[in-house]
Amino acid sequence: MLALDIPGHKEILLAHLVLDYNGTLACDGELIGGVAERLAKLSGLLKIHVVTADTFGTVESRLKHLPCRVIVLPRDGQDRLKRDFVRELGPEQTVCIGNGRNDRLMLREAAMGIAVIGSEGSAAAALAAADVVCNGILTALDLLDNPLRLTATLRS
Repeated sequence: MLALDIPGHKEILLAHLVLDYNGTLACDGELIGGVAERLAKLSGLLKIHVVTADTFGTVESRLKHLPCRVIVLPRDGQDRLKRDFVRELGPEQTVCIGNGRNDRLMLREAAMGIAVIGSEGSAAAALAAADVVCNGILTALDLLDNPLRLTATLRS
């Protein structure tokens, strides 16, 4: 469990981290350097779920050694399926990280939505739906490891 106490907002108790894969954790299907170590560390605080279309077909092999659940979605309706997955977990206890247009609904639904801008860019709709925008996945994961950074960014 990860507690966020942001002045001007109620305390948020996070239990789940939901992530997109391609464009968020990976570039061209390959896990970005430094991600594995950060996810392993965060898994002591949060249950980690990777929800993806798996564009390059690599997610299972790249994440098999990490403490996370992988959900590969069908081609159609991914935005709604990601949102519905967050609803099943409990949006009030979920933080989401993504970069794509199909991530916008889960970013908006979650207690904390973080959009990342990486090598593949980020959809404007994802940026607009997020609470925080980071210049890459490592920065986003480090926010969760150092929650006072989120407090500084989001306080009223």
